Amino acid sequence: MDYNLILDDIKPTMDETKQINEVSSKVINYLQKLCDSDNLNANVALVGSVAKNTALKGKSDIDIFIAFPLDTDKNILKKTGLELAHKCCDEFDSVAEHHYASHPYVTTHIEGFEVDIVPCYAIEDGSQLKSAVDRTILHTRYVKANLKDGQEDEVLLLKRFMAMTGTYGSEFKVGGFAGYLCELLIIHYGTFENTLKNAINWKFGHNIDLENYGTSKQFKDPLIVIDPTDENRNVGAALRLEKLAEFIQSARNYIFSDNKKDYFYPLNRNLNKEDILNEFKLRNSEFIAIKFNIPDIPLDTLHPQLRKTTEALERKLNGEEFNVFKADYWSDEILNCVILLEMASSTLNDVKVNVGPKIFINQACENFVGKYGRENCHIQGDFLVHTQKREFSNAKSLIEHIFTKEHIGLIKVGKNLKKNIIDTYKFIDIDEIASEEFLDDFINPGQYIVR
Repeated sequence: MDYNLILDDIKPTMDETKQINEVSSKVINYLQKLCDSDNLNANVALVGSVAKNTALKGKSDIDIFIAFPLDTDKNILKKTGLELAHKCCDEFDSVAEHHYASHPYVTTHIEGFEVDIVPCYAIEDGSQLKSAVDRTILHTRYVKANLKDGQEDEVLLLKRFMAMTGTYGSEFKVGGFAGYLCELLIIHYGTFENTLKNAINWKFGHNIDLENYGTSKQFKDPLIVIDPTDENRNVGAALRLEKLAEFIQSARNYIFSDNKKDYFYPLNRNLNKEDILNEFKLRNSEFIAIKFNIPDIPLDTLHPQLRKTTEALERKLNGEEFNVFKADYWSDEILNCVILLEMASSTLNDVKVNVGPKIFINQACENFVGKYGRENCHIQGDFLVHTQKREFSNAKSLIEHIFTKEHIGLIKVGKNLKKNIIDTYKFIDIDEIASEEFLDDFINPGQYIVR
């Protein structure tokens, strides 16, 4: 396939590249002058996809790192890094927003570009690591040294393909492939197409070790790509199994597709809420939607807690013999969240079987009948069992029981969500969910991976 037309659409234009280079240079030069004038032994560097020439059109975020010597006290690094970032924001008349990785950093917008200003330690290899962000400079150096001429375009094709199939982005909300992971795949396999052709044969635990460190056995992740700059790190650690599976199937679908170009462009979705709600009705399921307020916490903290809570509620319902067909959550990331449960069965009979020990275990059986009464126990297969009245025969009643101060501990709820759930949760109808995209994704989950 000729990818030139696609690259014309996804590569930054000459004007965008010129602008990003000009803004980057101005910010770097200003910060370096500040460091030098304050006699700080720190070096300012451009890192990330812009530095590696692997940024997609319109995604040219500027990542600028201020590297301090290894003997710098961590509190001084944090304080000085933030001070330098705030002075930079004042100089360019922009607003500083604080974000947190292993320590605080600043995000701002300068001349239309998002700029991250991040303090870090000037390490030379992974063994010197003092904070999680320190590796980024090493990653930039490695990719620039090992990507061959023209392979930047192969990275762009891979990133775009993943973005359009819903598998790109290592942030917890997505759980997909990081940009650095894409770059390492191209370094290893050479081209976009060769990466896909190999990916369709990956097995769980497939490993790639570019520097032959031989450390892959210490990891149990779905995909293991040893960091060339740190033999004890798996670059694929944040990749969820589901996203790996979606990528593999997307690759298979692409290889056998007659519409390959479509995989590089957004789905043509003319979403109509009424049509979507009719699709929900046709499933003949009961849907339980629970809305509650979200706390003011960073998104990389919010999403793991929302997923944890959703999965814990699903497990609890299934454990009580309700049948959850599908569970997911949506948030506007400002005020509200909705947990949506599709129930295969949400009401049960009033009695349940409490399964005890196998009949051959004498003492355990005596303990069981001692607890429930000999006359109340009978045999099911080779188990001693007891039939008892079910505490909750309706799924909503169980949820109401759980979402109280006294019983919230019955499931593993994200620690910052507990109070908001208890104080603000309410059941809503599906048509009150504000996102047509979420509803459509919920009911048509496979649409991204095939065209």
